[in-house]
Amino acid sequence: MQVWDASMKNWFSDLDRRERRTFWACSTGWALDAMDLQLYAVAMPALVSLWALSPGQAGTLGTAALLCSSLGGWLAGILADRFGRTTVLKITILWFALFTFLSGFTQSYAQLLLTRSLQGLGFGGEWAAGAVLMSEVIDRRVRGRVVGSVQSGWSVGYGVAVLLYTLVFSLAPAAVAWRYLFFLGLIPALFVLWIRRYVTEPERFPGSSDANPAAAQRWSFLDIFLPPLRRHTVLASLLAAGALGGNYVTLTWLASYLKNVRHLSVLGTGGYLAVNIAGSFTGYLTSAQLSDRLGRRRTFIFMACAATVTVCSYTLLPLTRATVLLAGFPLGFFQSGIVAGMGATFAELFPRRVRATGQGFSYNTGRAAGAFVPALTGYVSGRLGLGPAMGLCATGAYLFVLVAATMLPETRGAELGDQESH
Repeated sequence: MQVWDASMKNWFSDLDRRERRTFWACSTGWALDAMDLQLYAVAMPALVSLWALSPGQAGTLGTAALLCSSLGGWLAGILADRFGRTTVLKITILWFALFTFLSGFTQSYAQLLLTRSLQGLGFGGEWAAGAVLMSEVIDRRVRGRVVGSVQSGWSVGYGVAVLLYTLVFSLAPAAVAWRYLFFLGLIPALFVLWIRRYVTEPERFPGSSDANPAAAQRWSFLDIFLPPLRRHTVLASLLAAGALGGNYVTLTWLASYLKNVRHLSVLGTGGYLAVNIAGSFTGYLTSAQLSDRLGRRRTFIFMACAATVTVCSYTLLPLTRATVLLAGFPLGFFQSGIVAGMGATFAELFPRRVRATGQGFSYNTGRAAGAFVPALTGYVSGRLGLGPAMGLCATGAYLFVLVAATMLPETRGAELGDQESH
């Protein structure tokens, strides 16, 4: 089916008021979610120094939040199918903001591990509720580019985290600056007030005018593990594991790589990260467009191959500082370009009655598996060095994307009805 239409090129101007409000709610929520999660990544070099953390411990702090986010995503998906998308979206934003704030009071590795883990529950739940909400509200002809553009909010949130890091660490000593960063993580809680007022549920869900409570109960969590949905669940989880695992390597370790391997200052690290984030933002938007024009599968395969070449070149070749700066753009472009198409694709793989459950489970199972990759990178770096460890572990993750993408059905332009298979 040909879904590209010249009239839909300027997709944002064609959205109605409800669609635009939903777009801003989900994209801003995702950006704030990313900001809170990435505050740890940019503060990690200071914590490693102050608390004498080993690379394995530093990686485990990152992995703990991602692992718990998987549980949060599973629960949020189930609850969103029961009680509605926007209700769960608000709860998850409040949750991750609270525990980011509380992380600023921690006094030890064990305490931070606890607050980071609890933060992860809300982090995983926000995507599960927000991605399916967007997919169901937006016209199918532009679903890929709109949902993918929402995910570009991650780069915005990451950029805000880097700006806050550069500002706070320039004005305050490292011993307290990391605490101030986490205190700022409470900001997203204020955004819930706007969502509560302006964002409504999709039709046929609790809280909407067209809701059907009896129909909403005719489902089981186990449905996603039964034919014909089982194949979709397994392959979507595998694709998410590869895409997110490779992405998490860079998100978790790039700041440390620039500071400890490339020996950049705080301002230098912030500048290099800014180039990477600009590439990431552009990658989300470009891949979202390609997903509607070329199809979901072709876009995943192209982005995975390009990301493999880029991350290996960045971390394994003896590049000059100027080249590292410039190469940060394509590194961010392709690492994020893989992720952009998952929201729309996963929504198209599952019928309405278990859409949030299936999408939340698949994405967050992949997140749980991918969460081990940063920790593995930390341990491997003890033997090979951080650069080679990043290149090796990211490449291994991207191979899973290629396998899954070749086996998944093409879903571009699918109607989000009660379909059981494609």
